[in-house]
Amino acid sequence: MISSNIFRGSMEFLQWDSRDVARWIESVGFPQYKACFTENFISGRKLIYVNCNNLPKLGITDFKDMQVICARVRELLGITETLWSRSIADPRRDPVALFLEKKSRTGEHAEALTFQRFLYDFYQ
Repeated sequence: MISSNIFRGSMEFLQWDSRDVARWIESVGFPQYKACFTENFISGRKLIYVNCNNLPKLGITDFKDMQVICARVRELLGITETLWSRSIADPRRDPVALFLEKKSRTGEHAEALTFQRFLYDFYQ
C-alpha cells in the first residue's frame, strides 16, 4: 500500500535534522526521548531505520513506548508494517520503504531521486 502522503508530495521529513526529529518525537507524546534522537543524530532521512530492533540502541527500552513510536514513524513515513506471517522467505517490501532507504543516503544520486522515478525503475 502506498500512502497518500507520498502522492501529495509531503515528504518534508526528508529535510529534517535531528532537532526537527526531536521536536516531532515530542509532539507525538514522547518528550523524554528528545535527547535520544539528537544525541544519535537521527535525521528525517534516518527515520526509515527506526524500529523496535534499533530503539534500544538509542536508549529507548520501554516496550509499549517502542511500539507506539514505531507505529508513529511508519505513519509519518507512509509505510505499512511487514506482515511477518506471510512467508518464511523474505517478505515483499513496501515500495515506499525501499524508496526511503535510498533517500536515507547522501550524495548527488540520492538527492536527485524522486519517488516517481524510483517507482518507474522499481517496476521495470
